[in-house]
Amino acid sequence: MSVICSVLLGFVLDAALGDPPGLWHPICAIGKLISALEKGLRRLFPKTPAGETAAGVCLWVLTVGLSFAVPFGILYALRRVNFWLAFAVETFWCYQILARRCLADAGEDVHAALGRSLDDGRRAVAMYVGRDTGALDETGVIKATVETIAENTTDGVIAPMVYMLIGGAPLAFLYKAVNTLDSMVGYHNDKYEHFGKFSAKMDDIFNFIPARLAAVCMIAGAGMSGFDNRSALRVFRRDRKKHKSPNAGQTESVCAGALHVQLAGDAVYFGRVVHKATLGDPDRPIERADIARASRLMTAASLIALLLGLCLRLLLIWPVF
Repeated sequence: MSVICSVLLGFVLDAALGDPPGLWHPICAIGKLISALEKGLRRLFPKTPAGETAAGVCLWVLTVGLSFAVPFGILYALRRVNFWLAFAVETFWCYQILARRCLADAGEDVHAALGRSLDDGRRAVAMYVGRDTGALDETGVIKATVETIAENTTDGVIAPMVYMLIGGAPLAFLYKAVNTLDSMVGYHNDKYEHFGKFSAKMDDIFNFIPARLAAVCMIAGAGMSGFDNRSALRVFRRDRKKHKSPNAGQTESVCAGALHVQLAGDAVYFGRVVHKATLGDPDRPIERADIARASRLMTAASLIALLLGLCLRLLLIWPVF
């Protein structure tokens, strides 16, 4: 019951407070750990494809292991001192790990920046996406924002929620380490092609079930939010496998279908054009208001996933009572 209450309270705190500026975030510590380990491992292992691959595996094992062991050890020690102190810390961590409000705020930031100028919009969206944004037109900025909200419905909300409900904050930290490793080293470029290969693959594995759960919740949320859930289901079934990522296309295709817009397509990363298939149909031009619509869809999917997760967890512990 303590895990259920921590997740529920964490979700409420995230909705109410978001990420206050200046508040230390544990994911920053994971990022610094990755950077420090990368430097050390690159010196230890030979600069060959096999050596870099082995170094990347070691990076993943060390980062993920420490990201789970440290919070687990802290909570274990706190529970031996006082149950309520451990409960408060775990609830606070659940609040920090969930990013629904952060995603919605990011969309609002880009929307407001576009209202000032296209250059401001480009700079704002560059804070949240990995692609090059310097040459994007307004449509490109809006598409990039909608896509990142749709994709991160899995990474930022539903996947960490799933792992929290299974193993509390320590397992959620483990997941966030997997996710952060992918975002920092999981690139197809000269520097990370071999070093980040294992991290990218493990992120695909850890997100496989949560991404599909997120898509199903988003389809249900589309109908409940006044969007076209039939179109969302149709485009999901047709386009979800077109994306180069086995997981990102799940929620992006649903979002495209629900909003009757076309997402994805070619993008520029590190100065190189990456050719991508499009998702959805160009039934209408994408517009600024679609950023808020995508956030609404993400919120609906998050609430449905929370409700389902809490019900399943309660059913599992019910025999205890």
